[in-house]
Amino acid sequence: MGARERLKISSSILLDLLIRALCELKKGDEAFECFKMMQGMNVLPKIETCNDILSLFLKLNRTQMAWIVYAEMFRMRINSGLRTFNIMVNLLCKEGKLKRAKEFIRQMEGFGFKPNVVTYNTVIHGYCLKGDLEEANKVLESMISKGLEPDTYTYGSLISGMCKERRVDEASAHFVKMMEAGLAPTAVTYNTLIDGYCNKGDLKRAFSYKDEMIKKGVMPTVSTYNLLIHALLLEGTIGEADNLLKEMQEKGMLPDAITYNILINGHCRAGNAKKAFSLHDEMFSKGIQPSRVTYTSLIHVLGKRNRMKEADDLYANILRRGVLPDLIVFNVLIDGHCANGNMERAFLLLEEMDKMKVTPDEVTYNTLIRGYCREGKVEEARELFARMKGQGIEPDHITYNTLISGY
Repeated sequence: MGARERLKISSSILLDLLIRALCELKKGDEAFECFKMMQGMNVLPKIETCNDILSLFLKLNRTQMAWIVYAEMFRMRINSGLRTFNIMVNLLCKEGKLKRAKEFIRQMEGFGFKPNVVTYNTVIHGYCLKGDLEEANKVLESMISKGLEPDTYTYGSLISGMCKERRVDEASAHFVKMMEAGLAPTAVTYNTLIDGYCNKGDLKRAFSYKDEMIKKGVMPTVSTYNLLIHALLLEGTIGEADNLLKEMQEKGMLPDAITYNILINGHCRAGNAKKAFSLHDEMFSKGIQPSRVTYTSLIHVLGKRNRMKEADDLYANILRRGVLPDLIVFNVLIDGHCANGNMERAFLLLEEMDKMKVTPDEVTYNTLIRGYCREGKVEEARELFARMKGQGIEPDHITYNTLISGY
């Protein structure tokens, strides 16, 4: 401000540059303060400057501030450009106001601006995230009718949305259209389809996409292998999963924390505690920190092997490491103690949950009720049932079946 007065510069150039620099630094409040300063001096900021502020508030998820800036632009009669409209369409989609986003596109056209591929992609992506694929397809048709060709991002959104809704064959059909249009799919697109077919249980198709990736010169990623290894372990084909892990390493890809968690969980499900713990030690040797997911799998396998002293030691160890247990960790521990007839320890864990502000759920209470019923203490189980309801936790069919079985 002082510099501008001393230099007697009547244009907005210095403040425009300052605002754009603040936006680069992600300093939204300071950028808005400069924007208001320009208003007070009756100096109009450039449209590019306004767009930068809007874009920053969009990235920071400060949608209300973006609307304030947009309203001020309107009041100052700063004419919006195509980028401005695209930012505001994106903003509406982020807020989940997809109908308003479509109306905004009509307003754009009314102002003489032609929506571009970015405009339509934003709305298509919004509908795909919401799971409303019918509306997403309608927007796609509207886009094509305006003479705009879908791009990689358009198809990527549709493929991802369809895979999430388990409409994998439709996603595959869009993938074919994408290829026919001469668009090159990325590793992310292939991974989405691989994940979709893994979830469907069609591993043959999933592996065919991995092979196709390599043929097309698209390098599989660690995520590609993680998805396939996870699917193989769920099917119990541990040997094939190990082979895939070797292939991954031969290609120069190092397993990450997700790979190790998948492998540990797979070996735990197979009851191979020794292998699971050797992988846990390997994580440490490679500088990869185990997470709550890792410890949940390990505690679970120890419980199934009646090794609850080791499970408690592991629990104490994770507390020392500063890893705070969540609901799932507590539920697995309580289940192990109940299954091994140690109800006293199970209830001590329930008290620890309360101290750590971890709220029990129906699984916690169902496990404890089942533990009491297993010991023939049905009245105690009934009291626990009343306590569960008193805490606002709704019993489910498992709760009632357990009590009926106990009686």
